[in-house]
Amino acid sequence: MNAQTIDYSKLQRQVDAHPYPLLFATISGAHLYGFPSADSDFDLRGVHLLPLEQVVGLDPGEETVEKEGIHDGLEMDLVTHDAKKFFTLMLRKNGYVLEQLLSPLVVHTTPEHEELKSIAQDCITRFHGHHYLGFAATQWKLFGKDDPPKVKPLLYVYRVLLTGIHLMRTGQVEANLLTLNQAAKLPYIDELVERKLAGAEKGTLDTADLTFHEREYVRLIGELESAMEKSTLPEQATGKAVLNDLLVRLRTERKE
Repeated sequence: MNAQTIDYSKLQRQVDAHPYPLLFATISGAHLYGFPSADSDFDLRGVHLLPLEQVVGLDPGEETVEKEGIHDGLEMDLVTHDAKKFFTLMLRKNGYVLEQLLSPLVVHTTPEHEELKSIAQDCITRFHGHHYLGFAATQWKLFGKDDPPKVKPLLYVYRVLLTGIHLMRTGQVEANLLTLNQAAKLPYIDELVERKLAGAEKGTLDTADLTFHEREYVRLIGELESAMEKSTLPEQATGKAVLNDLLVRLRTERKE
C-alpha cells in the first residue's frame, strides 16, 4: 500500500548538508507508520554531536537543529537533537525517540547508531505505556476537531494505541500500523489506509463511522491500560551508565 517510493539519495544530500556530525538520521512520520500518501512530506529525525567547545564553553550550542522546506523536489522536515539531549530523552518515558532510533528506514548510520539501538532495550519500561496513552488522547482530540472527521488523524490514533499495546506485551518497538495489525487483526485498518491514500474525496468519515471508532478508541485504551498492568517490563530504565559512557567517549574521542 506504500504510495510513495523513497529516494534515499535525495534525502542523503540533506543529511550531508547538516552543520554537525550525525550519529544517525532516519525517516519517521507517515512513511514509518506505513501509510504515506503520494504527497506526504519526509520527516527526518536524528542525533547530532556538538563540538566540545560548544558544550563546555559559555556560548551554548544548538541542542536542536530544525530545517524544513522543499529540496530536490521533496518536501521534508529535518529535526535532530544533540546526543546529550537525545540520550536524556531515551531515559524518560518517551516512546517517540525510541521509534526514531529504531526506525528501519535509515538514511544515515554509524557504529554509534548500532550501539544506541542495542542500549535502547535497557531504556524501555512499563511506564512508556503512559506516553502512548497521552499521545493517543492528543491524537483523538485532533481527530475530533475536524468536521467532517478525517481518516488521517484517526489512523494516527490507532497507530499510537497499537504501538503501545505491542510494546507493553512484547518489549519491542514497532511503529508500522500495517505490521502491528497483523497481530491485532482489526478488520477496518486496511480500508482506512486505502481511504487515506485515495485522497480527500474518500478521506472523511460519516456519523455512523464516528460512533463506531469512538467505541474502538475506548476499547483499545482499556487494552493498553490492561497491558501496562500485566507487563513484565521494568519500572525504571537501566541504560543510564552505558549511555553516559558512550556520551563521554563521543565528546572526547570522536573526530570532526
